[in-house]
Amino acid sequence: MRVAALGLDVGKKRIGVAGCDGTGLIATGLRTIRWRSFQQVLQELRELIDERQVQILVVGLPYNMDGSLGPQARHVQKFADTISGVFQLPVEYVDERLTSFQAEQLIIAEGRSLMQNKELIDRKAASLILQQWLDERRSGKRKTPLTEC
Repeated sequence: MRVAALGLDVGKKRIGVAGCDGTGLIATGLRTIRWRSFQQVLQELRELIDERQVQILVVGLPYNMDGSLGPQARHVQKFADTISGVFQLPVEYVDERLTSFQAEQLIIAEGRSLMQNKELIDRKAASLILQQWLDERRSGKRKTPLTEC
């Protein structure tokens, strides 16, 4: 059974994008999309969706530390709902509260500069989001038959 999911870490300046291997075991950062225009973002996402035959979008939702949804989370939901409609793909959300921090720690552990690797941080955060979803799906915590074909 092939898994075709795209993980997204949606920020105000950039969107980190991750994909998974066909088995659904490993998520990998693919690309960082810089916001220039909504149409340009749609075009870059469409290319990835078509190329990878994506069946579901997995989007990191930035909850506040108390579990509530703030303005950035509502912005992410609005964006995800819009692209879900445009691409006719389902969306699932993953709590991404600490993924950027974890991604930064991975960059530091690699001996790289955080300031010079912002796009890499976005890709790593997207891969952490997607990996969490894949792990939950495999363990049975998520019931998502939509990604199997």
